[in-house]
Amino acid sequence: MRILSVGIATLDIINTVAAYPSEDEELRALEHRVARGGNATNTLVVLSQLGHACSWAGTIADEPDSRYILDDLTRYGIDLSHLVHHASSKVPTSYVVLSRENASRSIVHYRDLPEYSAKDFNAVNPVEFDWIHFEGRNPTETLQMLQRVKEGFPQVGCSLEVEKPRDGIDALLALPDVLFFSKVFAESRGHADAASLLMAMRECNPRALLFCAWGDEGAWMLKADGGMQHQPAVQPAELVDTLGAGDVFNAGVIDGLLRENSYGQVLMQAVRLAGIKCGQVGFGINTGAL
Repeated sequence: MRILSVGIATLDIINTVAAYPSEDEELRALEHRVARGGNATNTLVVLSQLGHACSWAGTIADEPDSRYILDDLTRYGIDLSHLVHHASSKVPTSYVVLSRENASRSIVHYRDLPEYSAKDFNAVNPVEFDWIHFEGRNPTETLQMLQRVKEGFPQVGCSLEVEKPRDGIDALLALPDVLFFSKVFAESRGHADAASLLMAMRECNPRALLFCAWGDEGAWMLKADGGMQHQPAVQPAELVDTLGAGDVFNAGVIDGLLRENSYGQVLMQAVRLAGIKCGQVGFGINTGAL
């Protein structure tokens, strides 16, 4: 299937430490690596390995650090023809501290790059895709993109990741076919569990399929008919790296829906993929393990 993801790519500078440092502490990193990151592109890399034709719509800075990002995406066969280049900007950079003690990650993010806009999206022909996935960022512009897709091309599947509590994000919720909510977003709305968040969000979009992953407690799904389903987490033999596990979960859901699997199979596969990711570094997925 043909999939477009609209969002960002980052340069991730990752330092693994024995345990997260306290304030004003100096410590030596156990490992250091540089990687391509960003929610939209992480999801695409997994979907490409699952056999889909994937394209990225986003912005990129014309500076040396972008080469690492573009080379990595090319290696996974991601189409880059919908990129918008900016000559006087910097690649978004995430400085990640990864704790070996519990595989948690803390991120300091620097961004000096214009967001992908609705005007940029006008160059995309949605009918060329079977599915379009949006990051829930830059809500004013993303709303216009979603409206263009759902009003003009209702046959194209559409999903939205709602990771952070951004101003204006609620205006987007009524449009997509699938909504992905994060634990961070749920807690920002005062919810202590995924199920209560999904029930509260149901009124925003009664027809959508809703998902919320909750770390080592697994993930929940709420169907349009009101049926709630929970899938326990799949724990890897060793917890190595949780960075991007939510993006992998999203890819598993999109893949399962496009294959027209049962909802239970969709949720199970997505959780299993996220578990595989937590037991390894990077996004190279052994599809034979599914």
